[in-house]
Amino acid sequence: MKSHPWIWCTLGLLLLYTADADSGRKPNFVFMMVDDLGIGDLGCYGNTTLRTPNIDRLAMEGVKLTQHIAAAPLCTPSRAAFLTGRYPVRSGMAATGRMGVFLFTASSGGLPQEEITFAKAVKGQGYSTSVIGKWHLGLNCENNVDHCHHPNSHGFDYFYGTIMTHLRDCQPGHGSVLYFVTSYIPYKALTIGLISVALLHVIGMITVPRRAVVGFLVLVGVVVSLFGLLVYTFPNLNCFVMRGMEIVEQPYTSENMTQRMTCEAIEFLERNSERPFLLFFSFLQVHTGIFASSQFRGRSQHGLYGDAVMEVDWSVGQIMQTLERLNLKENTLVYMTSDQGPHLEEISIHGEMHGGFSGIYKAGKSTNWEGGIRIPGILRWPGVLPAGKVIDEPTSNMDIFPTVLNLAGASLPSDRVIDGHDLLPLLQGQVERSEHEFMFHYCNAELNAVRWHPPNSNAIWKAFFFTPDFHPENSSACFHTHICLCIKPFVTFHDPPLLYDLSKDPTESTPLSPDTEPQFYSVLEVIRAAVSRHAQSLKPVPVQVSPRQILWKPWLQPCCSSLSQLCTCERDHQIEKIRNKLQKE
Repeated sequence: MKSHPWIWCTLGLLLLYTADADSGRKPNFVFMMVDDLGIGDLGCYGNTTLRTPNIDRLAMEGVKLTQHIAAAPLCTPSRAAFLTGRYPVRSGMAATGRMGVFLFTASSGGLPQEEITFAKAVKGQGYSTSVIGKWHLGLNCENNVDHCHHPNSHGFDYFYGTIMTHLRDCQPGHGSVLYFVTSYIPYKALTIGLISVALLHVIGMITVPRRAVVGFLVLVGVVVSLFGLLVYTFPNLNCFVMRGMEIVEQPYTSENMTQRMTCEAIEFLERNSERPFLLFFSFLQVHTGIFASSQFRGRSQHGLYGDAVMEVDWSVGQIMQTLERLNLKENTLVYMTSDQGPHLEEISIHGEMHGGFSGIYKAGKSTNWEGGIRIPGILRWPGVLPAGKVIDEPTSNMDIFPTVLNLAGASLPSDRVIDGHDLLPLLQGQVERSEHEFMFHYCNAELNAVRWHPPNSNAIWKAFFFTPDFHPENSSACFHTHICLCIKPFVTFHDPPLLYDLSKDPTESTPLSPDTEPQFYSVLEVIRAAVSRHAQSLKPVPVQVSPRQILWKPWLQPCCSSLSQLCTCERDHQIEKIRNKLQKE
């Protein structure tokens, strides 16, 4: 019988991996997640005007996933799913209200300690673990030093970075993200109400006591003053850097933050080169409040956003060079991705577009259109994964959890549902199809859409139960609210659901109908049955991103203080390192 070449190739890779396992060597892991990076921002995914040579090289030397899906279109729930391999609704990390992420470090919500992260799982296998960069999964529960949600409480030995996400407020002169809160105030209704009351008072139909007018004006003054105080203190209270449990800079200077984090990552690799390690490098870029160091400003054709992407690519290159220098390249699985799609509505106070590019895909961050959840997915492991391979099967950022545990020799938890699947068989070509027959796309805690990849079919059906209302209507973004919301009156519900076949219409431009698709009702019937089974697998859990949990609580506020300055300090040795380096250059 004639053997296919790919069979011998797969057997060779398996033998090589088995030999490594028999020799007692465990693979290392380096995961790099960029914040709000669009799949269309990278050269390896089709961009021809923005240079990303180091990331492109990763794709050439490894496997590129073209249908890699974030488990949520927002930072906090997506990262919770990535770390645990579970839909965020299972851990309570999906919001039930308007705000879907943490906005204050002094919130009491966060990733529950009962959750098992891949870092916690591999620590038991002798791994040294670290997260460098953005966390955004909570900090304290009862007081400002309990650190119940801190990375150290979730299996990471070492932490250097920010508890919160990077915001405009962390950049002097860039405005405040809090100003967008004012866009939710019903100005029209309030104006009409006040004018109506005034007119009725003038014509004598009602009498408004002077005391009531004075009281109203005082109330407005108090609210405006408190809001102004919140905006003024926001950077000091939320923009700080921690090393382990200690605050080392508050507020931080963002310009050289990527360089500082890269130095920390390199030092971690050097300290742990003789033992198995897991490094999660979580970039602050390219989130709102775009920044780039002086070496990268003005280097791209896409303004400050493009400069920031180029700096991220430089950082990726530095980490890859370090792996080669330390002879770790051949025994390290590298994974590069984004937490969700680009923030299309991000416009600077100077009117510059600071959002990324979704490529051919519709919409962006905070939506479950493909542009909001289809993210870069690149994996490289020389000698174990084939070079230059492209896979167009549905995969998820939740798949990293079981893949890591299986490679590290840790057992998958048997007391909970794990929604991710081991990627190795698909990456190595042992199987041709993804194990994800169904994917459930949540907008906060609401099931928004379902993807179905039927067995023995190339079709990829996607049904939307509701969609965001874009503004302006002919756009694919929500500029009126700065980000698309999941609640009434900002969405339109569909009955029957909107249905697309992504294998034929990846841009989601033309919804199908019973007239254009003979299987329309039968496909929806299968999807509804899958939704019912999925709902039965969900267990009630405390919601960590509820209005009560994300509220700012003064007693939870971490602060680096002195007698002369409140919540202000600078004692990070990396700052001095970067300054000395710049002076030499």
